[in-house]
Formats: sequence, structure tokens, C-alpha cells
Amino acid sequence: MKALISDKPGGPETLELREMETPAPGKGEVLIAVKAASANFPDTLVIRDLYQFKPPRPFAPGSEVAGVVEAVGDGVTRFKEGDRVFALLTQQGGYATHAVAHETGLVPLPGGMPFEEAAAFMMTYGTSYYALKDRAKLQAGESLFISGASGGVGSAAIELGKAMGARVIAGVSSHSKAEFCKEIGADETIVYDTELNKDNSKDLSRQIKTMAGGEGVDVVYDAVGGAYAEPALRALAWEGRFLVVGFPAGIPSIPLNLTLLKSCQIVGVFWGAGVMRDPKSHAKNVEELFALYKDGKIKPRITERFALKDAAKALEMLENRQATGKIIITMDE
Repeated sequence: MKALISDKPGGPETLELREMETPAPGKGEVLIAVKAASANFPDTLVIRDLYQFKPPRPFAPGSEVAGVVEAVGDGVTRFKEGDRVFALLTQQGGYATHAVAHETGLVPLPGGMPFEEAAAFMMTYGTSYYALKDRAKLQAGESLFISGASGGVGSAAIELGKAMGARVIAGVSSHSKAEFCKEIGADETIVYDTELNKDNSKDLSRQIKTMAGGEGVDVVYDAVGGAYAEPALRALAWEGRFLVVGFPAGIPSIPLNLTLLKSCQIVGVFWGAGVMRDPKSHAKNVEELFALYKDGKIKPRITERFALKDAAKALEMLENRQATGKIIITMDE
């Protein structure tokens, strides 16, 4: 098989495409002939040893794939050779032509779902649905502000927020990203400055409050962090909920007195751990997400495709915050 390998901590430029022995599935595992893999921001952190999990090297980044079951290990009962599946890989390995996954991490593809859409589906929609439904308990008629709204999880949050009946305000760093967010359903967009200071930080808070109706926004979905977190928190309404999703702009320092003044909540969103701790709830969410997909209310917005040999370029786009929607890695030459 071919795989894009990380041998040492570093950026995308340290990854190398190699020929390797195709692994055999162990007990309870399946071997997947990968057709498409998804590029996600955590992949840029994993290769630098900056993520919560540090896979043993050498490894191929990528935890989200779609493909065809090529072989099954002992004890596998739910899948057989030839099944179309997508999988979440616990130890990475997705940037490769073949990947091994435990059968508990596999989901059959709905009929007619393309491999590329399947690879782009679970992590972004799973994260955003868990955040909005289970952690924020978003209600119809509430307002939702999303920072980093044009990215993978952000664009999923736009679609899900609209499907759940919320008024969605998308925060982005450029006018082209704002247009993208409008196209996929955002009610309002805010183009914030790439460098925040005391003045434009206050202005960002005012804009969010105004677009939310003046009293503040009910839910903030913060997929950016850094200097953008505090003005978004200041824009919360009474008893609002602030979702901590990601930190591409850095880990913020939040004045906790704001939570007292607004009687608001800061709520962590660790979807991967949530899946492991409550698989029944995750299974129900997946069922509901498939129903939304079937009804045409959500659909992965694939904006870039890279061949496996060029997958480092996908990670560079994510690191530089140039991506909109989802980036897919294909195994075609």
C-alpha cells in the first residue's frame, strides 16, 4: 500500500509518501481499501505532537475515511468483504490506500452516498451536532454565532443550526468566506479583522449583539479561539452558552467574571471522548444526521480535492486558515 507517513514531529513538509506492507486485520478488525479520506484541522496538530492523542510513529495522519471492506479479521460479524463503509480511526492511518479499523468504528454507507461525501461527513457533522444538540441544547428560535464559520465544523454548524430552527450569524475573516456562508444558509455574516485590538474587539461584540436582536446571542460556537473568544463571550445573552470547539488562533484567556455577570455557561465540546463514553447517544445522533442528509438539509461542502501524494498541501491550507468547507484526499494518482 501507499501511505503519507509522519516520522518525526513537524509541519506538513515533513510528511513522506511511502510504499509499505499492507496490514492484515486482527481480531474484531477490518481492512478497508480507502477511496477517500478527510483532511481535518486536528491532523495538523497530530503531526506536530500537539493533539490530545499522540500515535506511535511512524504513522499516517487522518482519522476519517470511506471505502470498501477488503478483508475481515476473526470475530467480525457486522461487515463482510465488499461492504461500502466509512470509519473513524482511533490511531490515525487515513492518509493511505488501505487502513485497518475496529468494526465498532465502522458505519455502513447509506445507499447512494458517494465515498467523498461519506469521508467528509462524520467528524464535522458529528462534532457540530453533539455541540449544538447535546452540549448547548440549542432551541428553535434561538440565535447562534459561529466563529470560523466557513471551515469544516463551522459550515456543518451553519447547516445544522438552520435545520434546528436557529437564527445563524456566521463570523469569518474574508468577504469570499462570507459569501460561502450565505450560500449554505447563514442568515447574517460578520467579516472580522484578522488582528483584533481593544477597539475592533468591542466592535465585534456590538455587531454580534445587534444581529442577534440587541440583547445578545443565545449560543456561541467558537471554532477559532485566540483573541476572538472574549468578544464573542461578551456578546452572549443572559444565560447564554459558549461552546469551546477549537483553537486554531490559540488557546484564549477568559475573564471568568463575565460568566457571573451574564449567568452564562462555558461548555467544552470533546466529541471523540463523548462518542467513547456514550456510544448509544452517538448512534442516535448518527441516525438523526443520516435522516437530515436524506432530507437534503445537510450535505458536505467539498471545495478542494488533493491526491494522496499532494495531501500535505491540504494540511497547509488548514493551518493557514485558507480552507472553506471540506478538503478531501483521494487515492487516485
